[in-house]
Amino acid sequence: MLKHAILLSTLLLLTGCALKQYPQSPKVSDEEAQTYNCATLDQEIAKTHSVQQQIDKTGEFDALTVIGFLGDFGIGNGIAKASANKHAATRLSELEQLKTVGCNHPTA
Repeated sequence: MLKHAILLSTLLLLTGCALKQYPQSPKVSDEEAQTYNCATLDQEIAKTHSVQQQIDKTGEFDALTVIGFLGDFGIGNGIAKASANKHAATRLSELEQLKTVGCNHPTA
């Protein structure tokens, strides 16, 4: 009986982790910031928007949502999604700032 209780407790603890895998966006490195041109920045911004869409799609209600809720009330999946959204928003902000600084040439 004790083995069953330990096994059940272990399984519940393991299901308490985030079950969904959200894409992670790294910060813009110094090397990237120095080598990106305007066209590359546009591509990277589009990729980051795509990552944000993937995060939203992964976050949709499905069987993993139910299992995550049973394990830890969905906290693990919620934390993973919030972290992924934060990283994507940070990267997007950095890319847009680089584009504003390096690609807006006055036409006067």
